[in-house]
Amino acid sequence: MGTPLGDFVRAKRDSIQPESLGLPDHGRRRSPGLRRSDLATRAGISVEYLTRIEQGRDRNPSIAVVNALADALSLDPTERNHLRYLAKITGGECSAHARSAPARRDVRTSVLRTLRLLEPGIAIVTNRVGDILAHTSAFESVTSGTGLLDTDAPNLTRYVFTDSRARAFFADWDDVADEQAFDLWLGPSVENSEWITAELAPIAGADFTRRLNRHVVPQRGALRLNHPSGCELRLVRETLDLSSDAQQLVVFLPADEGTALAVEQLRRPSQGHLRVIS
Repeated sequence: MGTPLGDFVRAKRDSIQPESLGLPDHGRRRSPGLRRSDLATRAGISVEYLTRIEQGRDRNPSIAVVNALADALSLDPTERNHLRYLAKITGGECSAHARSAPARRDVRTSVLRTLRLLEPGIAIVTNRVGDILAHTSAFESVTSGTGLLDTDAPNLTRYVFTDSRARAFFADWDDVADEQAFDLWLGPSVENSEWITAELAPIAGADFTRRLNRHVVPQRGALRLNHPSGCELRLVRETLDLSSDAQQLVVFLPADEGTALAVEQLRRPSQGHLRVIS
């Protein structure tokens, strides 16, 4: 049985073409990408040891080995951080924290006060599994008619993978789906894992499972939305990590003048206020 660390190393190896690293093309290969022997040589480890890591038979590679693999795979800073994070998860270093840090749904008063100060801007508070815990009235205006906030306990991850309207709302649905799947790795608690396995995966299907296990680090460019009213919106996201709460405060800023005008038009009919979802 594989591990998150092994899956990520294998996925990255399969995605790299030898010539991109200045290595010769040895002709036909049984699998796409970089040969296991080439990666092992670049990392300074044996092929047997790399095989054990990829297959999940070695769960505790040293920091030096993890860094060597990052160098050998030419990972960018974000990918390096994810590799180190997966090494901690695989080695059990996060287990004690995981048992004590489920995805909490209550939002601290000071965070709500901060969110209130952001009105009439577009902002939300979410937890690690995508629950929308609080939002400004502008966020409700921007998402009106999409179905995202229709339930008593709205969840962005579930919406993206199970509501057909999400594919029309998010112009770059594939990118958003990769982001939502990837972000689930940031909250490795027992409760979160049970929710993913028992509730989300059965209804999200194979596409969700595939995205979750391939560990593609998202680029997080401008968010393009197709509002049901016909407005096309481009929003830049700024995220404040509330690490002690395992939550995030996300602010959405218009990326251009056209979006700013469209948001203003959508916001005018709304008389809503900050909403806290318990």
